[in-house]
Amino acid sequence: MPSILSENIGYIILIGVGLIMALSVTLMVKAETKWLGTRKTSEWFYTAGRTIKTGLIASSIVSAWTWAATLLQSSTVTYEFGLGGSFWYAAGASIQVILFSILALELKRKAPMTHTFPEMIYVRFGKHSHKVFLFFALMTNTIVTAMLVLGGAAVINSLTGIDITLAAFLIPVGIILYTIFGGLKATFFAEYLNAALIFVVVLIFVTVIYFATPEIGGISGMYEKLTQASILKPVEGNAFGTYLTLASMGALIFGIINIVGNFGTVFVDQSYWQRAIASRPKAATGGFILGGLAWFAIPFTLATTLGLAAIATGVTLTENEIELGLVASTAASNLMGDFGAILLLTIIFTAVTAAGSSQLVSVSSLVTYDVFRTYLKPSSSGRELIKISRFTILGFGIGMGLLASLLFHSGFSLQYVYLMMGILIGSAVAPISFSILWKKTNKYAATSAAIIGLGCGISSWLLSADSMYGEITLSSTGNLLPLLIGNIVSITTGLGITLVGSMIKPENFDFHIMKQKILVVDDKVRSMLKHDTDEEFLQRSLKFCKRAGFSISVFLVIVWPASFYLTEFVFEEQSFHLWIWLAIIWAFSAAGIIIFLPLIEARKNISEVFHKANMDSDMMEQSDYSHFSGNDSPVMKILVPIDGSARSLKSLYHANYLFRGAAKVRIYLLHVIEWTDENEENIDEELASQIQEEGRLILRSVVVPKQINDYKRIVKLGDPAEKITELADKLKIDMIIMSKKGIGKSTSNLGNVTQKVLKLTSKPVVLLE
Repeated sequence: MPSILSENIGYIILIGVGLIMALSVTLMVKAETKWLGTRKTSEWFYTAGRTIKTGLIASSIVSAWTWAATLLQSSTVTYEFGLGGSFWYAAGASIQVILFSILALELKRKAPMTHTFPEMIYVRFGKHSHKVFLFFALMTNTIVTAMLVLGGAAVINSLTGIDITLAAFLIPVGIILYTIFGGLKATFFAEYLNAALIFVVVLIFVTVIYFATPEIGGISGMYEKLTQASILKPVEGNAFGTYLTLASMGALIFGIINIVGNFGTVFVDQSYWQRAIASRPKAATGGFILGGLAWFAIPFTLATTLGLAAIATGVTLTENEIELGLVASTAASNLMGDFGAILLLTIIFTAVTAAGSSQLVSVSSLVTYDVFRTYLKPSSSGRELIKISRFTILGFGIGMGLLASLLFHSGFSLQYVYLMMGILIGSAVAPISFSILWKKTNKYAATSAAIIGLGCGISSWLLSADSMYGEITLSSTGNLLPLLIGNIVSITTGLGITLVGSMIKPENFDFHIMKQKILVVDDKVRSMLKHDTDEEFLQRSLKFCKRAGFSISVFLVIVWPASFYLTEFVFEEQSFHLWIWLAIIWAFSAAGIIIFLPLIEARKNISEVFHKANMDSDMMEQSDYSHFSGNDSPVMKILVPIDGSARSLKSLYHANYLFRGAAKVRIYLLHVIEWTDENEENIDEELASQIQEEGRLILRSVVVPKQINDYKRIVKLGDPAEKITELADKLKIDMIIMSKKGIGKSTSNLGNVTQKVLKLTSKPVVLLE
């Protein structure tokens, strides 16, 4: 299949859009840390300070759950089965997120200070069970990551001709950059931008294709063309062979596989637990339910547009091209030319990067907390945890490309991996869920259920493929019926063994133990959690989640489809119009919530950032460093570094001697506590406070001459010479007065710090013996 776009456009999107996304997210994180006073501790890096509100949680859910498979496979199953495909993709993968709100609330009630779900398993079941579920967690992240990159690379290759292996390695570049810098908060920002962009593009597609494309002829034209296609190429297993029905056996089988498999990729995926951990208690309920309902609109509307358009325009693809998910891209380029192809390629790329960032943070948190801190160095500091995390992000980010390339060259398609993932991870769904939901869950039953369920799922999948098709190959195991059997056996075996084993030998676990054994080091976060955790409110929210979650789920996957399936309902033109308008209205409503709700909730912070960013630098200096309320600004600003030595104190008295009698002189006394880490913000909040208090004690012990009326004491952490230079530039210092040597040892005439200051600064420096 010849490529639609040039390689140059592919590289622009791969590298250019990736770098723009990385730069945008990095600037957003920098703005928060600089102007909102956020300190980048290890707690902040992994949990975003546990302060995320409803809108950002919802947009994060939409983005994280919108994989390349969402944008591609939804159109593929619609192309194969008609309206039933788009419906079952959306309904079959939205209920898991909605139901996960129950686990999110239980986590807030029972283990509010946890960092990962295996951390909870370790406290409740011990280290052997912890290792088993850590394996499932890492396997889930690996499978999801492989699908993300594989789908994105396949589309980039098909549309631009860029080598698929090269694309697989270029995709993670931007992800690694901003994730290493900003951690989970960077992921939230990237996901918001991605979710907003996806909804804008989806709305462009539906508007242009249904209302501005002559080849389609509007909603009525689409209906006529689908009716003709049903006659020319009837769908086996669909009511009357038509594409215009939800009564489709193939779509139903896909829907069941979709439901089973996606329980695993939500409930066993650390990234969703990470969102529950990062959310404020009051945001956990609305964030997950709103996110699930908003996400429904993306595959439902996009597939009802591009998938049906591919059928209506007679798009013909090989079986391999269909499995690689090229239906959507082909339809977009056929109807909207290069513009349509570029739009789809852009949102697929941003979806891969945003969801990929989420997976990177999840893997790094699992490796850092559940491997390094649990088994290798339990007493590790926050700086060490962040360092391990960044190494993990870099290593796993590079491994993303390698894994996707291996899968592609081994013959595994996006569709194959998507449909078989539930077999591999489904058995862990019930044991993990019951570990936080049910105090009677038996640890041996739960652990063995996950292992036995995995074995039974794989065995039933392979055996059914062999018995039905006479061989075990990629082709035979990729058929729907063996995949259906394997998925159902895996998840039901895990559920059955957990329930039966726990009822035979129930435990009586006290969930207060989790609060006692899982602690947050950061004082600020710990006090915020205690203040926000209202047990009565959480109980009410939990009841609402259970009622709303189960009601919505039953309606989406039982009541709604059953009314169409059992009656073998075939859409007439009028009802088809209503169906398409339902998709359009749902998409516009979801877009409004996802784009505007986070902005409304963050309006105070946004206003504060813009206000501080636009303030005059002198005003910034006055508000941050001056203790005077007068309006007269000094005409001379002097910086005197104090390290506690007699020589540095002599510098202070010399400054007083030089400028005695001067009316407008301000002297800044700076004490820098040497810190080996390059970034002072990486220090845990509690440790930083203790160190800075020691520095303030040193400065308070310095007797300032009475003649000096305008002065300010400042304490910094980091490299002394760099901090002296940095502060001199920031405060627009006119002169630095310091001793040739301080308390450090130096064989030369000048101390090491003094030599470095002279190299770094362009300010006048007065040196004293």
